[in-house]
Amino acid sequence: MKITNTAIEGPAIIDLELRQDDRGFFARSFCRTEFIEAGLDPTVEQCNVSFNHKAGTLRGMHFQLDPAPEAKLVRCTRGAILDVIVDVRPDSPTRFAHVAVELTEENRRSFYVPPYFAHGYLTLTDGAEVTYQVSAAYTPGVERGLRWDDPALGLPWPIEVAVISDKDASWPLLTEADLTGGKDLA
Repeated sequence: MKITNTAIEGPAIIDLELRQDDRGFFARSFCRTEFIEAGLDPTVEQCNVSFNHKAGTLRGMHFQLDPAPEAKLVRCTRGAILDVIVDVRPDSPTRFAHVAVELTEENRRSFYVPPYFAHGYLTLTDGAEVTYQVSAAYTPGVERGLRWDDPALGLPWPIEVAVISDKDASWPLLTEADLTGGKDLA
């Protein structure tokens, strides 16, 4: 694995280091020791798969607060997505900044999303499938979200959103969002 930090402290891009021969290739996609050495949380509490019928499907922008903040390792195993995260850490010098990474079945890239980052993605192809390794179980009472189209965030969606759930379409704007649940996240 090759772990590359982003411009925002915490998130990382994970690329495979392929060992190829006549059969194909072998690569490690996750290593607890390498994650720890890179300062990433290696905890895996649950694994999820998301299948999306149409290009232009948007899921997000989700995050969880205490007591169940989530780190995620996201990978697109079929098709292509643009994965986008927003820093919502209260004392972060990059608060409300975003990072966008294209994840495809061809590049086999993963994106490590630390706790207290809102996460979402837009499918760029029909039939996109996404897997997540998540450090905490889904906890509805502490789930929060941001609006995907909030002008204050200026997120870089490259194609028109064609499919979105009512829940994701109705997350509040940044000016109205409860980002801490009344608690200090730092």
